[in-house]
Amino acid sequence: MALKYANSVLINRTMEEAKELQFKLIDEMTKVFRNNAFFETGDVGLHPEYHRPKTTAAAERVLSNVFDSEDCALVRGSGSGAIRIALSMIAEPGDSIFVHEAPMYMTTKETFRMMGFKQEAVNFNHMDKVKNALETKLHIKVFYIQHARQQPTDTYDLEEIIALVKKSRPDVIILVDDNYCAMKMKGIGVEYGAHLSTFSGFKVLGPEGIGLILGSGEIIEKIHQTNYSGGGQVQGHEAHELLRAMTVAPVMLAIQNEQVEQLCEILNHGGFSFVKEAYITNSQSKNVIVELSAPIAPKVIEKASSFGAATYPVGAESKYDILPMIYRVSGSFLESQPHLREYGLRINPMKASAETILRILELSVNEIVRG
Repeated sequence: MALKYANSVLINRTMEEAKELQFKLIDEMTKVFRNNAFFETGDVGLHPEYHRPKTTAAAERVLSNVFDSEDCALVRGSGSGAIRIALSMIAEPGDSIFVHEAPMYMTTKETFRMMGFKQEAVNFNHMDKVKNALETKLHIKVFYIQHARQQPTDTYDLEEIIALVKKSRPDVIILVDDNYCAMKMKGIGVEYGAHLSTFSGFKVLGPEGIGLILGSGEIIEKIHQTNYSGGGQVQGHEAHELLRAMTVAPVMLAIQNEQVEQLCEILNHGGFSFVKEAYITNSQSKNVIVELSAPIAPKVIEKASSFGAATYPVGAESKYDILPMIYRVSGSFLESQPHLREYGLRINPMKASAETILRILELSVNEIVRG
């Protein structure tokens, strides 16, 4: 029997594809960092030639080549900051923007509020509705799409949506939020033809606070020009740390995906009386949602902490997120399915095995049952 929401699950890179991405990243690094320059961990401030640290500019060249984009900007504010900066380059306060008809990620919703953008909601799961909106709402010039799922019933294909927008309205700028998907999925927005992709360096094991914007050279250049402030730069040593971290991210994320799939299989077929059903979602990161037989989810989360699980994320797959996470279902999912507050667990193995998670779950439930 097919898993619940099986059509919603995004396809990750295989282990071989993850290795290929790692090798591509290293290959591009060798083309930019010559004569042992990679052993110099970075400068700071506004280099006269680049108007940002020289090492940061070099890292941006590497990353734009890795993701086959025209250019790259490393910015402050992680993924949320990258989205905010990108939107500020392509839209004016008060503009309407095409968005998916689903609960919006909280920091993105706040960006729309603070910048005065109006949401023109369209159901991206129905291509005919997207096409109709594009052809009738001619005043709207920006199309915003989240790569990861906003709700468990989402089934839209990112590449297909981008192709439709470009064919129907070549004047519309497409901005993709690739958080939780970069270096995991087979491609990101710019690789599928979007004008801009944004994601957090923190979610690919990098240092705190760095966002990546990839895409149109004209827009990226504008970002560099408007960020003419020494204190606003991603400094060279931070950019260098990001590159070092990203070299191990693809394979590590592929291992995590392997454990997600194993865990889901075991929970559904292992005869666990406390499990009603388990299924995989891309609710932010790819994880297992467990619907329990009894409304004890908050208690299970509390107990899991005492047995070594993490019960909240630091950066959802950041370099600090090592222990398996047993957590509440995401806010946007709860908005659409409130019963999961009492019955649902969101489990991300992080760097752990499925066996470790099963041990913690059984210990937690047994202690609750014993009272």
